[in-house]
Amino acid sequence: MIKIGISSCFMYPDKDRAVFGLKSLSYIENDMARYVTQEGILPVLIPDVDDPYLTAILSEVSGIVLQGGSDLAPETYGEKPIGRWKGDAHRDQYELKILDFAIKNSLPVLGICRGFQLMNAYFGGTLFQDINTQLPEANDHRSAELYDAIKHPLKIVQNSFFDKIYSDVENPQVNTVHHQAIKDLGSNLEVYAHSDDGFIEAFGYTKEPEGKVMGVQWHPEFSDTQKGELVDHKVLYDAFLKHIK
Repeated sequence: MIKIGISSCFMYPDKDRAVFGLKSLSYIENDMARYVTQEGILPVLIPDVDDPYLTAILSEVSGIVLQGGSDLAPETYGEKPIGRWKGDAHRDQYELKILDFAIKNSLPVLGICRGFQLMNAYFGGTLFQDINTQLPEANDHRSAELYDAIKHPLKIVQNSFFDKIYSDVENPQVNTVHHQAIKDLGSNLEVYAHSDDGFIEAFGYTKEPEGKVMGVQWHPEFSDTQKGELVDHKVLYDAFLKHIK
């Protein structure tokens, strides 16, 4: 079977948690597991282990998915926190090692939400730490109550890779579950799409073939919540899988 490595989400020790309260947990969100799983594909949750073991594990996978989750720590992209959004610096360093291995070994990469933002930081870019605070005129991109039930139009860049794979889609829409966004774009990244209020929603790494190393701000794995209203989530994943050896 083809092994696709998925970066872990983390929960840290919490004495008030009834199960494994004083232990750290690595986990995958179930919709993500279902999204990656296909006949002949084995999703592998990449553990948080010492570097020699991590490298050995990454050598066994054919592609990487960086899943969503907690904020990036502002220090990861050279800033100081402007408020309560301190992020997860430990996870940043864990995922940066994974991404660095993937880039140096020419593995396909699909970054989703946090993963998209982490890719931007890896390539030298920065983030808005909180859209509502720093750009109050922007649209609402996150609702704690509605979560993945909100959406916005997707403005696809003409003649980009997304213009090719979504060429038959009229009025494309995507879900939106984020309060941070790309501020300065990293090096060697080509923008594939924007939100209707101007935020970068998708990009690809220009030193690999189109679609091989790319990221999106939305959650394609959550598409069933608004089934039939959003761009086809399979199109994106299939474009990534075409580069899997």
